[in-house]
Amino acid sequence: MNIPLAERLRPKKLDDYLSQQHLIGEKGALRKQIERGVIPSLIFWGPPGVGKTTLANIIAETSERPFYSLSAINSGVKDVREVIDRAKRDGGLFTAKNPILFIDEIHRFSKSQQDSLLGAVEKGWVTLIGATTENPSFEVIPALLSRCQVYTLNSFDKSELEDLLRRATVEDNVLKNKKITIKESDALLRLSGGDARKLLNTFELVVSSFQENNIEITNDIVLQLVQQNPARYDKTGEQHYDIISAFIKSVRGSDPNAAVYWLARMIEGGEDLKFIARRLIILASEDIGLANPTALVMATNTFTAASTVGYPEARILLSQCTIYLATSPKSNASYMAINKAQQLVKQTGDLPIPLHLRNAPTKLMKELGYGDQYKYAHDYPGHFVNQEFLPEEIKGTKLYEPAENSKEKGIRSWLKQLWQKYNY
Repeated sequence: MNIPLAERLRPKKLDDYLSQQHLIGEKGALRKQIERGVIPSLIFWGPPGVGKTTLANIIAETSERPFYSLSAINSGVKDVREVIDRAKRDGGLFTAKNPILFIDEIHRFSKSQQDSLLGAVEKGWVTLIGATTENPSFEVIPALLSRCQVYTLNSFDKSELEDLLRRATVEDNVLKNKKITIKESDALLRLSGGDARKLLNTFELVVSSFQENNIEITNDIVLQLVQQNPARYDKTGEQHYDIISAFIKSVRGSDPNAAVYWLARMIEGGEDLKFIARRLIILASEDIGLANPTALVMATNTFTAASTVGYPEARILLSQCTIYLATSPKSNASYMAINKAQQLVKQTGDLPIPLHLRNAPTKLMKELGYGDQYKYAHDYPGHFVNQEFLPEEIKGTKLYEPAENSKEKGIRSWLKQLWQKYNY
């Protein structure tokens, strides 16, 4: 049986698990739970190939629990109920040894399928571990989400990917018999995109192309071989993220032709239309923003309309919105502003709210000065009065920088008249 390299190298214990040290390192919260053997229901959220399934298997093995696995792609309510019934027979109720039910791609479960899990999780018949590449806040029903702890898994960094390649050459029973010299690894790392499975699949493809046992790998060899063996679109696998990336960058780059081409690739590959439509909403705000505020309205309406109509007609709506966004003026000023603001919050912590901005619902609060000296803007000419809205420690900090487009030039001019201190 030809077992892929990624499967052969799949770690079996926590100490062999390369990445996610923020979770399973010595001080990681998840590691402490695993070592205590008290595992709550979990949802692992992260891109493909970061070890979600592997970590679920390791948790089951370490805690010595029965392990059941379902894929949301090809399982229904009937399959869920059958597994839960089997788990109830195999495990004890309300004990630390409840069976683990692992559901891959849990975001693809419908509401009724997710509802079928609630009772088993609530009553302790199973410990649920779900894996998702999509934001669980949008894709997992609130009732189930409230019963789970969500952990974010990150893509592998460069050092982790290089360590993985080293392991493959010295630990794998097939490859360690060959003399493999990785002269250059940049192409392998770049093509992986932080996906360990994709890295190992590409590496195995390259190695298997050599007849001899003395193998020297360079960037040119890797790129040549990968181009000769293009992967088909896999909406659940590695090309899923490569093509949506190409699509986003084409819209951001104002190229409607390329954007529609990548849209067609996704549609022909059977991509979920809601996945595409959600990305259009994000694009409308992140890359267009105030340069054309109507873009967000268009994208939001497209999501609703396309979801209502469904394929095949939804392709027309998605195409219309894609072209509209691609041909709109671009600005990432709102995106940059919130990034700066979040970074400032992390650096400065919970700064006290100025007294004049605080709410004063009680007599004591009023006596303490809450709300004093607040100036109600509508009582002043032009509905504006110069006052400070930031904490004293960071007053005068400018986070929003209008971009150079017609809409935001107007915003800049208006703000400049009002706020001299921000140097607009």
